[in-house]
Amino acid sequence: MEDVIIISTGGTFNKIYNKFTGNLDIDSTNSSIKTIMKYWLCKYKFINIINKDSLDFTTEDRELLLNTIKKLNYKKIVIIHGTDTIDITAKYLDKANLDKVIVLTGAMVPFSINSIEATANLAYSLGYIQNLQKGVYIALNGISDTFDKVFKNRELGKFELI
Repeated sequence: MEDVIIISTGGTFNKIYNKFTGNLDIDSTNSSIKTIMKYWLCKYKFINIINKDSLDFTTEDRELLLNTIKKLNYKKIVIIHGTDTIDITAKYLDKANLDKVIVLTGAMVPFSINSIEATANLAYSLGYIQNLQKGVYIALNGISDTFDKVFKNRELGKFELI
């Protein structure tokens, strides 16, 4: 497997229960990703930026993500992102026309509550990225394609292809 870098930006994937406030907060230590990847038998690098629910993402956050990607010497990048605005970030990254393969993924259920979806989506993304040409893709819940063909059907609570 070619080297892949994982960028975590927060999202539901990384949320944990805060016993003091009763809220689901973003875990900036990324214990979920570390737990999943300790069983992964390939080389990978991991970085953490932003640490927000994607509903709180700003243009500045997307610019920080883009600038981080531009500085990387990796051609294959998996981004863990919140599912509510994953399409907006994917479109933003696509406009930069980078010479990289970028796959955005996330989870609708926090890893800390039920690890299955987050683990499956990350594993799926890491496998999916291996055979792609440059571009920006979304891979969630067994649905994957270029960013402009995957959407979150809020009525059905799942991702679908256009």
